[in-house]
Amino acid sequence: MRVIKIAGLLAVFVIAGIAAFLGILWLDHTRQTILPEPTGPFAVGRSTFAWTDTAHTDPLATPPGTKRELLAWIWYPAKPQPSSQPDDYLPVPWRSTLASHTGVLFTQILTRDLSRVRTYSIRDAAVSPEQPAYPVILMRAGLAALTTDYSSLAEDLASHGYIVVGFDAPYRTFVVVLPDGTVIARAPQNNADLFSGPEQEQLATKLVQAWSADMGFALDQLGRLNASDSSGRFLGRLDMQRVGVFGHSLGGATTLQFCHHDSRCKAGIDLDGAPLGSVVSEGVTQPFMFLLSDHQREPESETRPIEARIRSIYDRLPADRRLYVRIPGAGHYLFSDPVRSPLLMRVLRTLGIVRLDGRRQIAITAHYISTFFDVYLKQAPASNLQRQPDYPEVEYIQ
Repeated sequence: MRVIKIAGLLAVFVIAGIAAFLGILWLDHTRQTILPEPTGPFAVGRSTFAWTDTAHTDPLATPPGTKRELLAWIWYPAKPQPSSQPDDYLPVPWRSTLASHTGVLFTQILTRDLSRVRTYSIRDAAVSPEQPAYPVILMRAGLAALTTDYSSLAEDLASHGYIVVGFDAPYRTFVVVLPDGTVIARAPQNNADLFSGPEQEQLATKLVQAWSADMGFALDQLGRLNASDSSGRFLGRLDMQRVGVFGHSLGGATTLQFCHHDSRCKAGIDLDGAPLGSVVSEGVTQPFMFLLSDHQREPESETRPIEARIRSIYDRLPADRRLYVRIPGAGHYLFSDPVRSPLLMRVLRTLGIVRLDGRRQIAITAHYISTFFDVYLKQAPASNLQRQPDYPEVEYIQ
């Protein structure tokens, strides 16, 4: 009987401890979050567009025959507006929709309040007059993540003189809110997390093909915007001859496949994405960088095949058109914005589950992205890509 009482007391203490920890996380959730400050000389603007492809249907939409739609987010060098307030991190309709689709644990406990995330982007600001036109960078999020999850990287790149374009697509982005208020969630058959083995890779390859086609459509739309923007904001301001592409995870795989078959891509970056599709056997010809997190704790049976795919592409590139780096201690999911509970992240770091601070990982990633594109789209010295004293932990792989 005494053993039962002790066990009961321990259970009560454990439950009380968990409840107290969740309560502390909830309090932490209410605090303001400030995204990393952009490191470039330009102020940053952000605009959004809704594009419908009247000529093509969406192969992943339900019902079949639905036209392809994209919700585009554009970050760009802006004319300074000291009195203007930064735009919302995520618009109100998107926040409420996300909350209803993810539940209390994610939106109220594990992440900071998205209404209190401070950005540096001014809504619909005028494009900076300092240059006649700016290179264009397409940005692709990981799997079904929202484009705005990578605002830190987009803002930093825009502050260095690039027009950064990310986009969400109904039926494969986790959730999309159209301008008329219509909400379209990811279709279950497009959720790679619900599959495993060959079926998962087959679906991932199909998703890469769809996202790659979306990139082509987005570039078509940007060309039209450059030629006939009714607002005049982007008229003639996009340098469509200098186009770069980068993406994270499945977005990195998409970047590889897109650059493989579309010559409009002049340089590309894969952030921790496993190559998929015909690019594995056929490679790319554009300057390309692989920037990886730390996978040393993962089974070699999982990492070795991915390493071999990367090598099959990297080794065929000339030495002056490639870069392969790893960030020791970096986590696969920490390339996105630092809006997770800082308290939770500290606990995970104490337990050794997370080893590198997320803001440090973003700072390193942002530096290498802008430097790589500076070299291959702006003719900056290639020596800028040599080992950086500010980031001694980064490993260069030959």
